[in-house]
Amino acid sequence: MILSCQNISKSFGTDEILKNVSFHIEANEKAAIVGINGAGKSTLLKIIMQKETPDTGEVILAKDATIGYLAQYQDVSGHRTIYEEVLDAKKNIIEMEERLRGMEAQMNALTGQELEALLDGYHRLSHEFELLGGYTYRSEVTGILKGLGFVESEFDRQMSELSGGQKTRVSLGKLLVTKPDVLLLDEPTNHLDMESIQWLEGFLMNYKGAVVIVSHDRYFLDRVVTKVVEIFQHQGYVYQGNYTEFAKKKAKIREDLLKQYYNQQREIKHQEEVITKLKSFNREKSIKRAESREKMLDKIERLEKPTDENTDIHIVLEPDVTSGNDVLTVEHLRKAFGTHTLFDDLSFEIKRGERVALIGNNGTGKTTILKIINELLLADGGTIVLGSNVHIGYYDQEHQLLHMEKTIFEEIADDYPQLNHTKIRNVLAAFLFTNDDVFKRIADLSGGERGRVSLAKLMLSDANFLILDEPTNHLDITSKEILESALNQYTGTVFFVSHDRYFINQTATRILDLTGGTIVNYIGNYDYYLEKHDELTRIYVEAEPKAQAAQMTEQTVAQDGSGTDKKADWQTQKAEQARIRKLENTLKKAEERIAELEDLIAGIDEECADPANATNSAKLGELTGRQNEYRSELEKCYEEWEQVSMELES
Repeated sequence: MILSCQNISKSFGTDEILKNVSFHIEANEKAAIVGINGAGKSTLLKIIMQKETPDTGEVILAKDATIGYLAQYQDVSGHRTIYEEVLDAKKNIIEMEERLRGMEAQMNALTGQELEALLDGYHRLSHEFELLGGYTYRSEVTGILKGLGFVESEFDRQMSELSGGQKTRVSLGKLLVTKPDVLLLDEPTNHLDMESIQWLEGFLMNYKGAVVIVSHDRYFLDRVVTKVVEIFQHQGYVYQGNYTEFAKKKAKIREDLLKQYYNQQREIKHQEEVITKLKSFNREKSIKRAESREKMLDKIERLEKPTDENTDIHIVLEPDVTSGNDVLTVEHLRKAFGTHTLFDDLSFEIKRGERVALIGNNGTGKTTILKIINELLLADGGTIVLGSNVHIGYYDQEHQLLHMEKTIFEEIADDYPQLNHTKIRNVLAAFLFTNDDVFKRIADLSGGERGRVSLAKLMLSDANFLILDEPTNHLDITSKEILESALNQYTGTVFFVSHDRYFINQTATRILDLTGGTIVNYIGNYDYYLEKHDELTRIYVEAEPKAQAAQMTEQTVAQDGSGTDKKADWQTQKAEQARIRKLENTLKKAEERIAELEDLIAGIDEECADPANATNSAKLGELTGRQNEYRSELEKCYEEWEQVSMELES
């Protein structure tokens, strides 16, 4: 056991947050802490990090164990660059490297016992330096930054220039580089695109230490964790398994508790009816028997009806009219900002009843496409045609369609003047806005509260074509599940952008992958997309001639094989196989050269230790010079090996 929380309780004034929460984490274990927004998950992490003091209970960390913490919000500034900020986590290795260089410089000026003593210290320090990854730490920093979505051209940007999300990614990178025995991560997948999330999954699954994660990303939790700690109605409940297994076990437990509650209620009602009947006989013997039953009934420990948190949110999405079969047709769409072209010659269609997810890395233009369709941005070229009787309902992740100066009540009343006071109150109550909450200004709401207002307006719109931009941002898991259920029962058409892979998997019937400046169409959910994405090459339109690129604008991969261009698939697979063989050969050559260089460096170490050379400063200088050249080449080989390995993995 590396970390233990025992009977942790915490209140803020009269508001009880945590009550006797207990759990433990084993070395190398990967665990999740889940619960609704406001349940106390982040508070619990702060208590573990001693940033908050519990009212009762204690946190026990194993002796000599190190712990690292990524808070949900970061306030990192200063004049360091991104690379320097993350490299600072290797300060001890950098100082060790400087000491080694200093010792090497002294060797030419020393002889005899002084030189022998210096060499002895040099070899000990070199060994420690190597064990700590001294020869690979720079490539490690580079690899982690790239994995988190930074390109090398961004490494020199100063921290003061970065957005909040970018600062969080830098802080995560710095934490991963330090490799503590226990990693505490609060919403680590926020601000990461899908590619970076997949990289982080692999990193954490192979991490040589314990990891405790607070996250609403259920797909991420399914892949990484083997234990779930749920904070439910202030208390902690521990489940073995990933998120899906936890959800099944919790549903079964709740079902069993409900059965016990209803069985007890039936028994209580039966006993009360018998007591009433016995008393109605108005005989001494019957009355005594009734009193005896009453005493027994009073001794029964009454079960409380199990409840779910946040299930009061009611989302009912239903179109007012049925649209035509062709809902949206996009042809040859183009958009650039200055000299940067986001996409060129994009074409795709959406039919009635489909639920289509648009996915892709950050910066590829997904939100831009939605804004162009909603006429919030102008396209530079191409056409967008809506079908007959199509009525759009738009959910904007930035909530720019909300009026910051209005109250929640005014936001609904002004857009839907046909609704009376009571109806507006009822709609807002369905989204957990009750009493004086409805008079809060939009500007004063949290991201999650603004999301609920936008969802309320979406429900009232009666639209038959919903366009949703990151609808699950700021929603807790229970609210996401309620939205998933509403969308799956919706009889209209849905087109949405999301990074929430679990949400996509539950709702999408088709996936459009915006990659390499083109659209790849997968007829299936996210699991199917992953299955086919691994088999086929990613399409690099920019490497193709213009005419060929236009022909390949929509490469369709269907579950039943229909609509697939078999010849194009074969050519794609053949090209991909050739590319993989080339990468494997490069990797093999790099490994062979790394082995050679390591042998050469080890051989020079032995030569330096030879007493005949120990007193020969010229010889030592020559050996050290060669060794430095080999180490420099070795570092480049390590970087090449790492880059090729990552490319092969993808």
